[in-house]
Amino acid sequence: MTKIAPFGSWQSPITSDLIVAGTIGLVAIAIDDQDIYWIEARPQEQGRNVIIRYDQHRQIYTITPSPYNVRTRVHEYGGGAFTVKNGVVFFVNFSDQRIYQQSIDSNPIPLTPESTQSYADLILDSQRNRLICVCEDNHTLGVEPENSIVSIDLNSGKITTLVTGDDFYAAPRLSPDGSQLVWLSWNHPNLPWDHTILWRATVNADGSLTDITKIAGESAESICQPEWSPDGVLYFVSDRSNWWNLYRVNPGGEVECVWEMDAEFAYPHWIFAISLYGFASERDIITAYTQEGRWYLAHLDTQTKEFTTLDIPYTNIDSVKVQGERVILLAASFSEPSAIIELDWRQLTTKTIRKSTELTLDSAYISLPEAISFPTTDGLTAYGWYYPPQNPNYQAPENSLPPLIVKSHGGPTAPAGASLSLKLQYWTSRGFAVLDVNYGGSTGFGRDYRQRLLGNWGIVDVDDCVNGAKYLVQQQKADSQRLAITGGSAGGYTTLAALTFRDTFQAGASYYGVSDLEALAQDTHKFESRYLDGLIGPYPETKAIYQQRSPINFVEKLNCPVIFLQGLEDKVVPPNQAEKMVKALEAKGIPVTYITFPDEQHGFRKAENIKTALESELAFYLKVFNLGI
Repeated sequence: MTKIAPFGSWQSPITSDLIVAGTIGLVAIAIDDQDIYWIEARPQEQGRNVIIRYDQHRQIYTITPSPYNVRTRVHEYGGGAFTVKNGVVFFVNFSDQRIYQQSIDSNPIPLTPESTQSYADLILDSQRNRLICVCEDNHTLGVEPENSIVSIDLNSGKITTLVTGDDFYAAPRLSPDGSQLVWLSWNHPNLPWDHTILWRATVNADGSLTDITKIAGESAESICQPEWSPDGVLYFVSDRSNWWNLYRVNPGGEVECVWEMDAEFAYPHWIFAISLYGFASERDIITAYTQEGRWYLAHLDTQTKEFTTLDIPYTNIDSVKVQGERVILLAASFSEPSAIIELDWRQLTTKTIRKSTELTLDSAYISLPEAISFPTTDGLTAYGWYYPPQNPNYQAPENSLPPLIVKSHGGPTAPAGASLSLKLQYWTSRGFAVLDVNYGGSTGFGRDYRQRLLGNWGIVDVDDCVNGAKYLVQQQKADSQRLAITGGSAGGYTTLAALTFRDTFQAGASYYGVSDLEALAQDTHKFESRYLDGLIGPYPETKAIYQQRSPINFVEKLNCPVIFLQGLEDKVVPPNQAEKMVKALEAKGIPVTYITFPDEQHGFRKAENIKTALESELAFYLKVFNLGI
């Protein structure tokens, strides 16, 4: 029988144990002849990342032996940590950041020496028997690391610098005949979604580069994922039209748009080796794109300029790899978890290769979101996904409304997710409503929308989260007296700013969030060290603005309970950001909970820590909102 119980107090089969048990992360697909490789993140193995091989006989093997952990620290966020060719894998090991070489039937052998260098975005130059990759060298403590593109000889391990001089590099890509190399670069204070430059050079017989030429990247242009077609035509994604669309370089050297559309064919390059399109032939491209927060897959015939969205049941798509009629991709929907899918793009037949979880959950417990748009400051519109409470075993008392958790995503240059999240369903199945906000500054809505946050971090994002909550209250979809806001990293800053500078929410949860913008500007890693120049203003020239928007300086305005969850090895948002805020709130007598994880960095990867974080946040809300079970 259906039980009558207050929203937020429902018992749910989606437990923290269920979420972490047997759940793995799936990223970074690669195709080697008929074999498929990818990386699995395993919370049950202390967050270790391993390379998996799926062969032509449909057998799955773990390639990476313990204790190796396939993860690079370049830019701290990593990506592009392995490549494979003819059954030989090259990968970066997290603990020492060395590159290792491994045949599928042997143990890893170090290729690079012990050093202060880290490597990412690995590609193989078979003609010259070498790897080409991005290198980040932390050779002097307290001095900003140096970035470059290097080659590594596969016989001797000799490292040769190919390109240097810019602050950042990414995406070295060889032409099919090995005669040309392209890459991306950018400089402070830009980030890759602000302004990047696409370069091309001739590769000489000895491997050196000459005739280095800028292909694209004038001011205010973000370029992503350069790729060569099978017949040697250079393609890339650019937002020069406001939207990240597909372009190519024609035989005369001019850049032309391949397909123009009010949609994004990319997302921010926080990590290396993002792959959202690939070539089925010289003329056929299979590409992912996003509109209003949802992802699609399409076929583009570059000769006839026919663009066809493929009818497949996924709302989130990533890591697209193409081989003729065969497409391997990472896909999910709002009702199905992330999985590696094999697709025949002509027949539209699919086969699931690997699921992120073997959990079989009754669909009656799954809350399907509603895409909403709502009015916000200055007559503008913001967006989000609204998830109503959903549990077939319970019904709330008449005339009652659910507590609302407003989720502020990280980045802040990132989107709200468009796939099944068991962590989110953890809340909705207990009777909470959730609003996942695509506030101004989020990606997937064009460059202009993304740039709403320039100079306005802590204002636009906060306004949009507040206005989203107020909109749902007005729509009778949330209890105005039980509103919480939560977020991690940059989303943690938005959370703390909303709690400090607005009076809409009655509680908040900050996951490794920023409380002191000055401290962040002075103590963070190279990749984001000038991020705040655009989001707030140059430091220290605009020091007053940093102080005005830092919650730590206005604790007297924060009058509701907060829970802080923090990894003590975090280099992106150091623990002192949370500790300062906790001490100030304790001194004020505000209820505060502080949960630390000594063995976690930026984001929680270990099963026991993920479990503790979820359970602690739930206990916090139950107490604050008086939702005792």
